[in-house]
Amino acid sequence: MTNSLPPRIHVLAKPTGAICNLACSYCFYLHKKLLYPESRFRMSDEVLENYIRQLIAAHRSQQVTVAWQGGEPTLMGIDFYRRAIELQEKYRKPEMVFENTMQTNGTLLDDEWCRFFKENDFLIGISIDGPRELHDACRVDKKGEGSFERVMEGLHLLQKYGVEYNVLTTVNRVNADYPLEVYRFLRDEAGTDWIQFIPVVERINEGGRALYQKGDTVSDRSVQPQQFGKFLSCIFDEWVREDVGKVFVQTFEASARRWLGLPSGMCVFEETCGMGLALEHNGDLYSCDHFVEPDYLLGNIMEKQIGELAASEKQYRFGQDKRDTLPQTCRECEVFFACRGECPKNRFLTTPAGEPGLNYLCEGWKAFFRHIDFPMKILAGLIRRGYPASEVMQVLALEDAFARAGRNEPCPCGSGLKFKRCHGSEKKESGKKDRKVS
Repeated sequence: MTNSLPPRIHVLAKPTGAICNLACSYCFYLHKKLLYPESRFRMSDEVLENYIRQLIAAHRSQQVTVAWQGGEPTLMGIDFYRRAIELQEKYRKPEMVFENTMQTNGTLLDDEWCRFFKENDFLIGISIDGPRELHDACRVDKKGEGSFERVMEGLHLLQKYGVEYNVLTTVNRVNADYPLEVYRFLRDEAGTDWIQFIPVVERINEGGRALYQKGDTVSDRSVQPQQFGKFLSCIFDEWVREDVGKVFVQTFEASARRWLGLPSGMCVFEETCGMGLALEHNGDLYSCDHFVEPDYLLGNIMEKQIGELAASEKQYRFGQDKRDTLPQTCRECEVFFACRGECPKNRFLTTPAGEPGLNYLCEGWKAFFRHIDFPMKILAGLIRRGYPASEVMQVLALEDAFARAGRNEPCPCGSGLKFKRCHGSEKKESGKKDRKVS
């Protein structure tokens, strides 16, 4: 049985598999090389051509995203990607537009790479965990040495050539205690206006080995739930007062869309999933980047078409299970509309009632969504009335001013009256407390 496909599907292609020149301590993908013990971990030209041709065939949309990831995708060499561009032109449909994206650690970038990215309109995601001491705590090379200097050299080259880029930051047990240091570094030093925060949740088995999809406990590198919630909330407080419309934080953008009653744009916050697949170097197609495991292998694109595999009953069931396996506790939660149980890979706890499937990060997400409720309602209301989202900063500035105003100071509303005889008087009469972000 097959199911209908949406106009666009998303495939993360991993032409080098799990091979990387770094050895980040929390990386969930490095051990995937054990799935292919005899492999050289290089995508062949035959697999590449089949991938591009089938990806295009599976799209009914004119916009096609070709996403490259790893391991470290630049290890394939620049000629591999030149060939990929040639194949996109060879098989493109009329009016079809391609967006090539690449997630890289940035350490191998040079002038030639950056010229190529610019000439072919690549969007580059670069992985940085914050300032040097926080980045180097986990993002080390195979000698155990920090990678910060090399990453920043790569970032500066992207800036030099005007390559469009954004930043991916993993939130781990170390940097999660320094939210503003991380955020301000990414905004001011890395110079980015688009940030993804990805929580590190690394499960371990009884022997202590990190296997990510197995085991009942987490490593000491994993961010703690409340720690993650505080990290996001602290950054949100600065962002919503200073940077709305200037800096785009993926989690905040997705949350705003939820408060507007729209799809979030992030798979982890959607009711179902299944349209974000992972392609290994040999053509094996898996249900998801976080489920590259034998049980989630859909097939090989050298034997079946991407469209057929993506629309298979197995993949459909995988996507529906995100919704259907939620415990009742989640369904009754006040912030369920926002999180939808988050990602299935993190659902390995039991509820107080003994139901399986509770998300490890539940308490953190719950604290965060409660924290942002008031400003998000303001932001959503402004957008519905046709105002730019950035107007929320002025509204909250006035709210903060009212909260700080002394009885004998001029009222922040600008009336010229003392606060106690203007809005302060109204508050006294109403008996209501100042509204503050919790």
